[in-house]
Amino acid sequence: MAGKVWFITGVSRGFGRMWALAALERGDKVAATARDTTTLTDLRERFGDAMLPLELDVTDRDGDFSCVAAAFAHFGRLDVVVNNAGYGQLGFIEELSEGEVRDQMEANFFGAVWITQAALPFMRKQRSGHIIQISSVAGLFTLGDAGLYCASKFALEGFSDALASEIEPFGIHVTLVEPGLFATDFAGSSAKRPDQMPHYARGHQESAAALADILGEPNDPEPTAAALLKVVDAPRPPRRVIFDSKMVPVIKNFYQHRIAVWEEWKDVT
Repeated sequence: MAGKVWFITGVSRGFGRMWALAALERGDKVAATARDTTTLTDLRERFGDAMLPLELDVTDRDGDFSCVAAAFAHFGRLDVVVNNAGYGQLGFIEELSEGEVRDQMEANFFGAVWITQAALPFMRKQRSGHIIQISSVAGLFTLGDAGLYCASKFALEGFSDALASEIEPFGIHVTLVEPGLFATDFAGSSAKRPDQMPHYARGHQESAAALADILGEPNDPEPTAAALLKVVDAPRPPRRVIFDSKMVPVIKNFYQHRIAVWEEWKDVT
């Protein structure tokens, strides 16, 4: 189904830009946010009024509500909201400052909450809509040196799961997209790292090796555009969908291990 109106955060690069371009190329309309809208100039020039660039830092709650309202005013409806903006805060838990902890949650969790709250009144009146929350396989299991990033995605998963049951009566869907490792800028300038403590030098080496072993080589992000379009066009979209087929057995193994521990300790339970 073409002709959808999208609101996508974090469109300056990576997944956000790729998905916005895929939507625009098939004839949809996109309200695209970025902290620096000059990164969206080429899309605006190419697609004209079908593309609405909006300057936004998703940690600004008032700005979130203003931008969502501006998108609705411009296009007259909101069909798909993609909470994509965010980054990865790496580091062992003891190494992280208060500011780093709060900033990670503000960007990855609270930003998605505010955008979602801003969009819901419009979608309820339409009796339709689809909220896409960009989570991660790190919202399904944890690894050392990425604990805070995992925490932000676990929070997003729990919030979105509850949200889905709350808004289903209004014809609004929620899908958690859980990507593995892709060749975007996630591990580059989009990632932040604290100063390492010498006590964890070996731990960092072991975590890096484990992460590389579990996630494998970065995937080509291009196929995710077609995958996302298939999700948003589905009459009954999934509550969750993993983007990275090789992660499915890994995740199953994590959950099987968790169940085994519960069984082992059932006398205490």
